[in-house]
Amino acid sequence: MTQKVKNISANSLDARLQSTGNKDELSELANTFNDMLNRLENSFDGQKHFVSNISHELRTPLAAMITELEISTNKDRSTAEYKVIIDNTLNDAQKLKKLFNSLLDFAKASYDSSEISFKALRVDEILLDACQQVLQANPDYKLDIFIDPALEDEQMISTVGNGYLLQVAFVNLIENACKFSDNQKCSIAIKSSGTSIQLEFKDDGIGIEPQDLERIFTPFYRGNNKAYSEGNGIGLSLTKKIILLHQGEILVRSTKGIGSVFQINLPHPSAL
Repeated sequence: MTQKVKNISANSLDARLQSTGNKDELSELANTFNDMLNRLENSFDGQKHFVSNISHELRTPLAAMITELEISTNKDRSTAEYKVIIDNTLNDAQKLKKLFNSLLDFAKASYDSSEISFKALRVDEILLDACQQVLQANPDYKLDIFIDPALEDEQMISTVGNGYLLQVAFVNLIENACKFSDNQKCSIAIKSSGTSIQLEFKDDGIGIEPQDLERIFTPFYRGNNKAYSEGNGIGLSLTKKIILLHQGEILVRSTKGIGSVFQINLPHPSAL
């Protein structure tokens, strides 16, 4: 058993120890070790898949930028033609910037919670900052915010968390709601539900296909709606990771052709 363990490396994580099937100490040790190897193998496979997806997402805009610039150097062109090439290259560069920012936020949200600064926060203030950020980047978006008047006690509208990461999560949900709606509108409601504060992000958009609902929080997954609006498939997976980091939960309800509602529940400070 010891020799077998010594031979297991990152390149042979599919190896397993033999178990007699009995309930003696050595068999239990072998089963425990095999369970650990299963977790490690799944983790390594997930990392490989993640890196593969990142490579693809980075190569596509880079290849487009290189092609545009190569075309522009082939021969002299008019000012209008150069402007089109510059606009296309700038658009691809902005996609890369957004991807890099998403990956950095994803990395931050993947830290151990003990390594992230947490403090008591007013959720309504974080939400208003997120709305301001979205409107600065997209002046045509429409945001409708409702805050339950019953939320008079500051504790009822507060949670313990990281303001930067929560703002990232809220921005992702607001932008998704607006870009998948013809009216580019997101309706947001803040309520209290027992020991948690509840936020709903509602759109009147195209809805989510039933087969996509189970996978929308998977990194880099883009369902049938990808033809409607561009994206890199990181936003929702990042949002879920952030909410789970804050000991909350995220739920989604959607009807094709009518719209979607993303609900976030964050615990009050007294519930932690």
